[in-house]
Amino acid sequence: MVLRCPGVGAYRDDKGKPFVLPSVRQAEEKVIASRLNKEYAGITGVPEFTKAAAVLAYGKDSSALDRVAITQSISGTGALRIGGAFLSRFFPSKTIYIPTPSWANHAAVFKDSGLQVEKYAYYNKDTIGLDFEGMIADINKAPNGSAFLFHACAHNPTGVDPTPEQWKQIEAAVKAKGHFAFFDMAYQGFASGDIHKDAFAVRYFVEQGHNICLSQSFAKNMGLYGERIGAFSMVCADVEERKRVDSQIKILVRPMYSNPPIHGARIAAEILNTPALYDQWLVEVKDMADRIITMRALLKENLEKLGSKHDWSHITSQIGMFAYTGLTPEQMDQLAKEHSVYATRDGRISVAGITSDNVGRLAEAIFKVKG
Repeated sequence: MVLRCPGVGAYRDDKGKPFVLPSVRQAEEKVIASRLNKEYAGITGVPEFTKAAAVLAYGKDSSALDRVAITQSISGTGALRIGGAFLSRFFPSKTIYIPTPSWANHAAVFKDSGLQVEKYAYYNKDTIGLDFEGMIADINKAPNGSAFLFHACAHNPTGVDPTPEQWKQIEAAVKAKGHFAFFDMAYQGFASGDIHKDAFAVRYFVEQGHNICLSQSFAKNMGLYGERIGAFSMVCADVEERKRVDSQIKILVRPMYSNPPIHGARIAAEILNTPALYDQWLVEVKDMADRIITMRALLKENLEKLGSKHDWSHITSQIGMFAYTGLTPEQMDQLAKEHSVYATRDGRISVAGITSDNVGRLAEAIFKVKG
């Protein structure tokens, strides 16, 4: 049996099949039954969606909601691209720092936006965990007023996240240097199963006075991969600045793609604005997160049962769809050649590709090459 744990960021059910959330099905049926027109959305998208997306990200009681400039985007990637273009045009520093490693497209998106991309320490391959000291040191070494890209939760590709206490120290270091925080939140709700816990870093930075910008994606947490639904937002100093930023965002978007698609945005808006569907979605996104968490635990348990003497605690301490196993490129080659287990050579696996039926075989294969 061939086992694939590739790097594609798409959830699969316990049979390894694509999964459409029941709440999404119901919301889509309501949208279709409404027989709405197919006219263009405004440049910044479907307002029922963007307003609800801001509430989801920042919290319904956030003092920032009245001064958030937000636009619908072509999923999270499009949000990053809008943000990159905005920084390139208006940010004093044309440099943005991204973690080492980061999602492969981050560097490409920001470079294509006209920004210079630098790296900051993040992953410690020796501990298979966070290089917190290196991260803080690099934040402190960067020129004052630099832009830093942070993964809000479920760091891609490592699955290694700072703790709340570490986020507080990161915030303090960013504030002390006058840096600008750009958050990428692609997994809200899908990381831990709790939308509030996953948004901790975003909300804490805002509470501490940072006027951040934020990329949101609804691909993972609503399974709207092909609908390409996302949002880009900036927290502004006040309502007047929000109006100016909103105007500039429209100027950026108009020649980029004119306006965004409406169908997926209407589905997301239906879920976020209908209490019964919203509550149902919260349960479903937690179920998806719990399946990922369970697969992590089963992989660790199976490795330990096989007698592995290695510490596999990183498998369960990491979070989200991806895991860094700690295997070397040579060991990953061996997995593929001798055991027909395919994943990326950096040791990363997609936990979504693990099921109750194949987790035992995956553990056996890893045990044979790693011990």
